[in-house]
Amino acid sequence: MLKKEKLIKSDTIFKGKIINLRVDTVEVVQNGNITTRELVEHPGGVGIVAVTPENKVCLVKQYRRPFDEIIMEIPAGKLEWGEDHYACGVRELREETGYTAEQFVYLGEFYSTPGFCNEKIHIYLAMGLTAGEKDLDENEFIELYEYSFDELMDMVSENKIKDGKTVIGILRAYDYLNRKK
Repeated sequence: MLKKEKLIKSDTIFKGKIINLRVDTVEVVQNGNITTRELVEHPGGVGIVAVTPENKVCLVKQYRRPFDEIIMEIPAGKLEWGEDHYACGVRELREETGYTAEQFVYLGEFYSTPGFCNEKIHIYLAMGLTAGEKDLDENEFIELYEYSFDELMDMVSENKIKDGKTVIGILRAYDYLNRKK
C-alpha cells in the first residue's frame, strides 16, 4: 500500500520572483529510508481557451527563453502568491489579447511537473468575447492568432503545439463544447 512520506525538515535554498527552490528531508515510510527531495515551489498559473464569436480560438506566439524558441500558447499567466485563479484568468485574457469575456467556464486544474514542482495550472474556457486593447508587460512581446478547433486538433496531433497547458486546454475545451451540444 502506498503511503505519504514523512517530512523531517525543509530548507529553502533560493527565493526568486517566480520560483523558490526547496530541499526536503523525508522518511520513506514503506522502508524507513531517509532521503532528500529537491522541489520547485511555484504559485501556479491560469490558461484561457478564448473562443471568438466566429468560433475561433485565440493563441499567442511568444519567445520562451528556457527552450530558446518562439512557441504557440493559449493566453496564460502566473498567479501571484495567494491570488484567486479566476481573477488571474480575467486579467491575463485582457492583458494578452485585449479581449474581455461574458462567460468563463472552469475546465479544471492539472499539475505541470509533479515529480519536482508544485505548480498547479487552472484552465478556463472564455466565451462571449469583446475586443479591446492589449496591456502587455514591459518586456512581453506576443503575436495573436486565431484558429478553428479543427485546425488546433490537427496542430496538436502533428506536435506543432508543444506547450502542455495549451494541449490540455484545447482538448478540454473541445470536449466540453462537443458534449454540451
